[in-house]
Amino acid sequence: MNTRIEKILNKQIKAEATSSQLYLAMASWAECEGINGTAQFLYAHSDEERQHMLKLVKFVNERGGKAEIPSIEIPQKEFESPSHVFTLLLEHEIQVTNMINEVVFVCLEEKDYSTHNFMQWFVAEQLEEEALARNILDKLKLIGNDKGGLYLFDRDLNTLISKPETPTN
Repeated sequence: MNTRIEKILNKQIKAEATSSQLYLAMASWAECEGINGTAQFLYAHSDEERQHMLKLVKFVNERGGKAEIPSIEIPQKEFESPSHVFTLLLEHEIQVTNMINEVVFVCLEEKDYSTHNFMQWFVAEQLEEEALARNILDKLKLIGNDKGGLYLFDRDLNTLISKPETPTN
């Protein structure tokens, strides 16, 4: 594996690990605040980010590189409100999108079309992640300070959790 590609993919592995830990901290905060639908959504989102990290780890190793398992900083653990959580989540996803775009750029510069092709899944995933965060923030803006609206929002957030498909055999 090209050393420049390996280095930037290892940087992305750290970004995905950081995302997973940040969303885990957000989920823990939400659970302690009694907003369990939000907590379950964020726990699932944390798991999804860990899966993204593993996908990158396996790719690097399978291509002959060496994936580095990073240590990460302790994430923020206190948040002002669900709106604050999802604002930070969107800002974080935008940063991750920019990092993925940088990986794609380096792939093209290095003429590594296999890695470029692999990264297209992440490009599409980031479009979905940002759109979901924006959609959630739009709903929270509509709710404003209405406690009943927040209760319904929190209850309904569970429906946005990706459920694994069950085989139909």
